[in-house]
Amino acid sequence: MTAHTWRNWSGTASAHPSRIARPHDEGEVVDLVRASVETGDTIRAVGAGHSFTPAAATEGTLVQLDALDRLEHIGPAAPDCSHLVTVGAGIRLHALCRVLAAHGLALENMGDIDRQSLAGAISTGTHGTGARLGGLATQVHGVRVVTADARVHDVGPDSPDGGAHLFELARLGLGTAGILTAITLRCVPAFMLTATEAPLPLRHVLESIVDLAAADHFEFYWFPGTDVALTKTNTRDGAAPPLAAARRLLEDEALANGVFEVTNRLATAVPALTPRLNRLAARALGARTYTAASHDVFTSPRRVRFAEMEYALPAEALVDALGEVDAWLRCSRENVPFPVEVRFAAGDEVWLSTAYGRPTAYVAVHQYHRLPYARYFRAVEAIMRGYDGRPHWGKLHRRRAADLAPAYPRFADAAAVRDRVDPSGVFANSYVDQVLGARTEPTTAR
Repeated sequence: MTAHTWRNWSGTASAHPSRIARPHDEGEVVDLVRASVETGDTIRAVGAGHSFTPAAATEGTLVQLDALDRLEHIGPAAPDCSHLVTVGAGIRLHALCRVLAAHGLALENMGDIDRQSLAGAISTGTHGTGARLGGLATQVHGVRVVTADARVHDVGPDSPDGGAHLFELARLGLGTAGILTAITLRCVPAFMLTATEAPLPLRHVLESIVDLAAADHFEFYWFPGTDVALTKTNTRDGAAPPLAAARRLLEDEALANGVFEVTNRLATAVPALTPRLNRLAARALGARTYTAASHDVFTSPRRVRFAEMEYALPAEALVDALGEVDAWLRCSRENVPFPVEVRFAAGDEVWLSTAYGRPTAYVAVHQYHRLPYARYFRAVEAIMRGYDGRPHWGKLHRRRAADLAPAYPRFADAAAVRDRVDPSGVFANSYVDQVLGARTEPTTAR
């Protein structure tokens, strides 16, 4: 029996690896991979455990890359003033933002939390919101990856001899290309964001969604059973005053986390209270406008634990899909004290990106960690599949490679690269075999 236990942040996944390794440098990663190949064991890298799926799980060696977190290089400015920045793959996003800010730089776009490791975030398709911007993987311009031959490959989009294809799988492929040790990002000059947050009638938001989503960054939250959407519009280089520290503490910590934890516990204990609690939550945070550094506006503390499923839809399908979700919730009376989150992204060309080839709307459903989620998520997933939805690779879903392959025009190409660089499956686990296909169950893209 192993003495090691790993669990993810939400408690939805766990594993019992035979070994937990914490390499101090790239050479030690190479040695770990070589040893796993020689013994026939599996090896997986893990970041902060913020994926809701068992993407990092293994019964072999679990590699924590926290020590690979240093700034390696900042390249010269390009004509658009961006810089290529190389950092250790294990760096956490909040630490990366501080490093970049110290050099007058920033990430072009971010998700709404910053606890993940950079490698984990790009490998699972983490994204923010902004209809003209792609997910985090679109900002990646090079990687160093240790493959199953125990060699370090430094590859990018223009690498020869199959290197460009390896790059595509490595920058978003659930760690199936190998273990990332360094990542090169296109970073932009540091910028400020003005956040305008306001509760608006849900019907108005949906009727005006094309105009609202045209902002630099727009998202909204809708509590089931209410007719109110909490909207957030982030505009670049605005001029509003900063948010007072006391108000941010009250609203982002005391209300958004402390009080929200209490209301979720109440909803768990007394389900009949949930509709009233949702109406209260939808109106608890009033309108506010403030300006801060981009990374301080993009992200917020998330201390109330939950399970999550997220689907990427063609942007034009959003309103109809949300209408079906609303109808199911009202009919089923499912106990859901967490909001539905909606974000947007531009189409991109990253092989396994959920936004591949189409402007995308993301619909994320959440459930408090003390409440059951299976029936709710299953119903929403059925609705999303009806609109050609693609599930987030790092969030809960029930899809399999056979039905995911037709949704990704480059799925077969990704599978071919995986077979070439990891023929024995040293980087495999049951989850990646489920969603990308095991070697004995080849899939065919359309």
